[in-house]
Amino acid sequence: MLNETQIQHFRDFGYTTAPALFGPQEIAAMRAELERFKRDGLGRNVATAGDGVTHTDAEVNYQIIPLNTKSSLFRALPFAPQVVACISQLLGPAFVRQLDQIFLKPGRTGAGTDWHQDNAYFQASDPTQGTALWIALHDATLENGTLHVLPNSHRQRFAHERDLSSDHHIHMQVDESQAVALPLSAGGGVFFNYGIAHSTKRNNTDHERAGLAYHFLKTDAVAGARLIEGVVHIAGPQATGGMQEYGERVAEEWEQEVAQLLG
Repeated sequence: MLNETQIQHFRDFGYTTAPALFGPQEIAAMRAELERFKRDGLGRNVATAGDGVTHTDAEVNYQIIPLNTKSSLFRALPFAPQVVACISQLLGPAFVRQLDQIFLKPGRTGAGTDWHQDNAYFQASDPTQGTALWIALHDATLENGTLHVLPNSHRQRFAHERDLSSDHHIHMQVDESQAVALPLSAGGGVFFNYGIAHSTKRNNTDHERAGLAYHFLKTDAVAGARLIEGVVHIAGPQATGGMQEYGERVAEEWEQEVAQLLG
């Protein structure tokens, strides 16, 4: 669970970090699934040659979305005890999973994801009613382009426009002198509300780096938000452990899924 200092930081600045949110075995299982995604071609490079249309191999921003339809491990992750505990502390007792995805940045060619606010996509009436959880699948450093955030940016709505370095993303202009870089060891996480401006940078190392992102929204806020895919009730009166959404119970499967993947 998050301590009071972490929770207060989230309330004061719109984000907080959670080092070692996942253990080595859990990260090993996630990486194993990432390797399968790559082998099976389940993602795609969304980077373009500066026109928003023409794809290029010179820059690679490899996106895998959604995850819950491709992997029982990633379907179960929002129900992991540490995730439920932390999100409950930040959002309250009733919330849904709204979106899940991975961005992979290969060594040297890995392109960043430019500055944006998630709520520019989701359009929740109050961006503090939702939070992203960004998980480092590999050590995330300044050199390989870790997550950067703009503290307190949820108090302002920025104008967004199409990002022509991507085939579908939007972006915004910020004063980067106010930004904070968040290096994390693999397994660490960052929670930030839907209004926090954030970006990742180019991977200038020889090794790939991947970030896993989940988005959670208070159940009461779902009706007023733009839903990119169907929500899954994780906690609260409407939660059925995944039975309603998947036709089977998923809520207690996280540890079993990890163990199964590691053989």
